[in-house]
Amino acid sequence: LDESEPQRQWERQEMLVKKLQNTFPGLDKEELRDVLQEHNWVFHEALEALRVFAEDGDGVEFPPKNEASDWTEASTKSRIDECKEKPKQKSSGKEQNGFWKKDKGKKSIWSTKRETEDLENESASEDGGSSLDEDYSSGDEVMEDGYKAKILSFLQDASPSELTLIPQCSQKKAQKIIALRPFNSWEALFTKMTKTTGLSEDIIWNCKTLLKERDVVLKLMNKCEDISKKLTKQVTRITEDGGCGWNIEQPSILNQSLELKPYQKIGLNWLALLHKHGLNGILADEMGLGKTIQAIAFLAYLYQEDNRGPHLIVVPASTLDNWIREVHLWCPELNVLFYYGSQEDRKHLRVDINNKVVDFNVIVTTYNCAISSSDDRGLFRRLKLNYAIFDEGHMLKNMSSVRYQHLMTINAKNRLLLTGTPVQNNLLELMSLLNFVMPHMFSSSTSEIRRMFSSKTKSAEEQSVYEKERIAHAKQIIKPFILRRVKDEVLKQLPPKKDLVELCAMSEKQEQLYCDLLNKLKKTIDSSEKNSDMGNVMMQLRKMANHPLLHRQHYTADKLRTMSTLMLKEPTHCDANPDLIFEDMTVMTDFELHLLCKQYSHVNDFKLDMDQILDSGKFRALERILSDLKEKGDRVVLFSQFTMMLDILEVFLKHWQHKYIRLDGKTQISDRIHLIDQFNTDMGIFVFLLSTKAGGLGINLTSANVVILHDIDCNPYNDKQAEDRCHRVGQTREVKVIKLISKGTIEESMLKISQQKLKLEQDMTAADSGEEGTIPADIATLLKASLGL
Repeated sequence: LDESEPQRQWERQEMLVKKLQNTFPGLDKEELRDVLQEHNWVFHEALEALRVFAEDGDGVEFPPKNEASDWTEASTKSRIDECKEKPKQKSSGKEQNGFWKKDKGKKSIWSTKRETEDLENESASEDGGSSLDEDYSSGDEVMEDGYKAKILSFLQDASPSELTLIPQCSQKKAQKIIALRPFNSWEALFTKMTKTTGLSEDIIWNCKTLLKERDVVLKLMNKCEDISKKLTKQVTRITEDGGCGWNIEQPSILNQSLELKPYQKIGLNWLALLHKHGLNGILADEMGLGKTIQAIAFLAYLYQEDNRGPHLIVVPASTLDNWIREVHLWCPELNVLFYYGSQEDRKHLRVDINNKVVDFNVIVTTYNCAISSSDDRGLFRRLKLNYAIFDEGHMLKNMSSVRYQHLMTINAKNRLLLTGTPVQNNLLELMSLLNFVMPHMFSSSTSEIRRMFSSKTKSAEEQSVYEKERIAHAKQIIKPFILRRVKDEVLKQLPPKKDLVELCAMSEKQEQLYCDLLNKLKKTIDSSEKNSDMGNVMMQLRKMANHPLLHRQHYTADKLRTMSTLMLKEPTHCDANPDLIFEDMTVMTDFELHLLCKQYSHVNDFKLDMDQILDSGKFRALERILSDLKEKGDRVVLFSQFTMMLDILEVFLKHWQHKYIRLDGKTQISDRIHLIDQFNTDMGIFVFLLSTKAGGLGINLTSANVVILHDIDCNPYNDKQAEDRCHRVGQTREVKVIKLISKGTIEESMLKISQQKLKLEQDMTAADSGEEGTIPADIATLLKASLGL
């Protein structure tokens, strides 16, 4: 009896959770469990707490307080009756989450499937069939036995990596579970879990949570598969009927002197197909294939179909000028309003928009301007938009971010994401994008999606069977909503891109400084119980691997004391406190102190020699590489993560008399397009110096044919964005991408991890056996055939 007590306690707790779930169907089950735990599993206290929460504006209907006692005594039958009424609540015409609900006569192709499944679930409940969501009561023994069998089977057979997917199950606990096998019966399982140190019955009901999450994801996969089949069937019918007048050619309002490329016409037809079926999507063509142009062509198509907007386009600040140029070039007939400028400028624009003083089909704004203030956010919540298009959509990869939550409130019927890098670090980021474009389909499953796809993906060699299945599941889910083509497929005429890794031996002094820093940091880590500073440790090592002057090594404390005293002779510092000057100097890098010495005459003698500035392994390699490239007539785009590294690179380029221009995050938006035009027209400029973040998005630098990454990013997709500034439509020469990696440093590990992340994208976008191309190959191939391309 004692051994079965934990089991009975668990079942009682599950029953209480189910009771709350029947009362609050709009709340997540795990949240309800947390509330009960906070109130020591006292049901009426948890109920009252949730009512208070609801009264604060949650928007969910609850039974009146005076019905609470009756409800708590309600029978299973009354709860089933209550469930029958739930679909009526769902049919409300109110807006949900800022989105327009479809008219009853215009259901999207997934809604019928979803409603049918809901009805099937209801009828199953009425017939007494088993369901994972039914209450724990005497009539549920068949279901309970079935669920026990599932849990028993999973804990008996799961691999260590699968066991760690159970909430609160660490690697150590997973090994303990495996050591306890076999589990011959439910009672034996409970006994072993409760009697083993470090384990408890929590593992069992957390296992149930995991299995339910997997079931939710499988249902989602089935829905997505159904949508994919319907879309494929639609395109097949179009192809067989010779088009039936439905296929879309280039919209007539586009600039007639310009022509969409064949693959861009396929992209336009794919977007129109989604629109016809009430679906949103992600246009994820590889960088350089003209996603901007396809989006503009789609807006032109909508315009011709009498959908005049208003539409919204949200872009990074660095691509705003490019969007302005492309819209005016490709579709001058669209009336475009640019929502940009200071807070005062935007205030006047809001007044004009709200008073309907300005006429527009499209608003173009930046991510920052769309959400930076409550007034900005309020405008886009009130404005009834048809389409909201988000350029560089991978900026929405984190569904927990404030930016994501704010942008979710934009009041648009439809959404389209443009991104060249749909998969970056893990599958959850991709699911975040899907949830953003199709919230009415995915938002009810966000907690399950979060759990199932959040773990880091390993390289193919290290993947378990389950991890490979997880990638297959993700591919199945995304298939209807994403179109991705890569340049190798659609641009046969595009010159090749050659990737080169230049391993740079550090200079003798730099290597010694790196080893000293590494040993110092190791001691710091060993003496600290927390690893909260690991990110800082990594950054310090990266800086030393790039250039010693990014640290303070040359300017010792004694030198700084002398310099701080000499600074008092400067007119600007004659009344200053030398101790405070010294304190300020101690946090500066060698290069910053060098610039200080150049600025003030009394410390000018302390400035660095040119040999000290050039003392870097990467600079030695760069000197040789640039000399060879210049001799061949090549032109270079040189990227760095660090603005201070760009400062040092400027000194390097001036010393070797290489003509250059520079663009980084501090460059005014209005100046960026002029710098880009200057580089593309003035062939005398040999090097374009860029920061990876500011210069890696949405700009065209096809006049250069060599990309040098002085230092790689932790996220390889930022580097890919940078590379594709040159390797894109319009390039006529072979493109070389050269990555400078300091030998024997943390950069080699970063490179290895980057390659694993890129492999995840290949796994996700590669066609399955027997398919052609990338996702979704079948629809893209059929559209190509139907258009005769």
